[in-house]
Amino acid sequence: MKNKPLLIGILAITVAIVGGIFVSNNGTVFGQTFSTSIKGLPSAEKTQVIELKDGNTFDLTAEFVKKKIGNKEVRMLAYNGSIPGPTLKIAQGATVTVNFKNDTDVANTIHSHGVRMQNAFDGVPDVTQKAVQPGASFTYTLTFPDAGVYWYHPHMRDDYAIELGLYGNFVVTPESSTYWNKVDREVAVFLDDILIENGKIAPFYKDGSDRALMGRFGNTMLVNGETDYTLSVKKGEVIRFYFTNSSNARPFNLAIKGAKMKLVGGDNGAYEREEWKDTVLITPSERAIVETRFDAPDEYEIQNKTPDATTRLGKIIVSDESFVSVNANIFQTLRDNVEAIKIIDPFRSFFDKEADKRIKLSLDMMGGNTNMMGNGTHGMPSGMGGGRMMGGIPEGGIEWDDSDNAGMNAMSNTDMVKWKIIDQESGNANMDIDWKFKVGEKVKIRITNDGNSAHPMQHPIHFHGQRFLVLNKNGVPQTNLVWKDTVNVPAGEYLDILVDMSNPGVWMAHCHILEHIEAGMMFTFTVEE
Repeated sequence: MKNKPLLIGILAITVAIVGGIFVSNNGTVFGQTFSTSIKGLPSAEKTQVIELKDGNTFDLTAEFVKKKIGNKEVRMLAYNGSIPGPTLKIAQGATVTVNFKNDTDVANTIHSHGVRMQNAFDGVPDVTQKAVQPGASFTYTLTFPDAGVYWYHPHMRDDYAIELGLYGNFVVTPESSTYWNKVDREVAVFLDDILIENGKIAPFYKDGSDRALMGRFGNTMLVNGETDYTLSVKKGEVIRFYFTNSSNARPFNLAIKGAKMKLVGGDNGAYEREEWKDTVLITPSERAIVETRFDAPDEYEIQNKTPDATTRLGKIIVSDESFVSVNANIFQTLRDNVEAIKIIDPFRSFFDKEADKRIKLSLDMMGGNTNMMGNGTHGMPSGMGGGRMMGGIPEGGIEWDDSDNAGMNAMSNTDMVKWKIIDQESGNANMDIDWKFKVGEKVKIRITNDGNSAHPMQHPIHFHGQRFLVLNKNGVPQTNLVWKDTVNVPAGEYLDILVDMSNPGVWMAHCHILEHIEAGMMFTFTVEE
């Protein structure tokens, strides 16, 4: 990967590695790890698709399972015994009750990511609820006002719990029969990775997160929890895929080799206009809704295409059994989504106003100066991460993996690395930010990703409980809008979003690289009635 010349050293990080124990400069020891034993655990089951009606109650349990990854069985976590957890199909506007039981070894919650639900059920410990301790339960009442694809996951030690398998989808079907195109089949797909070392999942430390600098990039790719995901379809079938990136840190640039992909939706519903795509970028926690039609019998490879490599994720096997689809002509046509445009129209008068708030994404090392060593460069011992080192903006502003700095990334922990969201008006950062809005306000926020920090990298920024539109990137207006709850901000770039403050309560905003959350990159904002 070619990088810009800015290289900033990290000599200020002082780390001793003694017997596999990380010791930070302030003396904190990251030594005790979670169990990796699979003794007595049940095997993971196949994911079920469950349709819930308005008023239904559903029991959801987080528990341990064993699962075969490659040729090894490893200890993982699952909802109702499956990875991913059950796909819950719910009609737009419906309200359901979820009885959650925590049978894991860490305090837990359920966050219904992207859903504009009642604040009390947002699943943020010490903000909207008390953490659900091991062996305890909590009941969530969830209403789904928006069509689209959403996902549920923990919001406590996310780095540990999500990587080990605690994730599942909500697919919310629209009230209008014309909101989406007619298709022959719908398939929900999670893109993920996992870090395997010595035939086991690499250790997670109980006292805090390691790999806090860049996030935990896995070395094994998973699609719906499988290393060789296979989907069988018939020639001529039109399929709508709901893709979700549940990885801790990895962006996926998705392709289906040999197949036309029509991008129709994103995080919180439909795009204004459908588009043909060769690849679709999905960063952690983002979703993409893609339609495809397979015209010829063949094996179609699902790929992750980055500037450095093309990686096989799975395959779609198309049989020569003919399927006469009544939706084939629909698929060949790109349409404007009149309903999506109508929902966005009332907000257009706010697009050109000045930013109401400005935040900057940056980094401290051990709470110190972000410009640790000025513009110097420093080599590292063999095997400790060479290459780009700290600083320097990766090509396109996106860090596709940690291969240039894997050793240094592995040594970093949440005592050493302090990722920051800074309110540029007050100078306050992270949980010291104090924003208050009124229900109905349309708030324009400029998000700038500091290219001069100690390690510039992308940040997928997620706002709880609200939806927003991405208006421009680096001053260039976006001409095809979609409601979102997460937006990726590449290193050294800025963008403007318009947030629809429609949902009262105290809400979280944060980077969705899970180790960055653990390293402090979050704040709350209040929407008052």
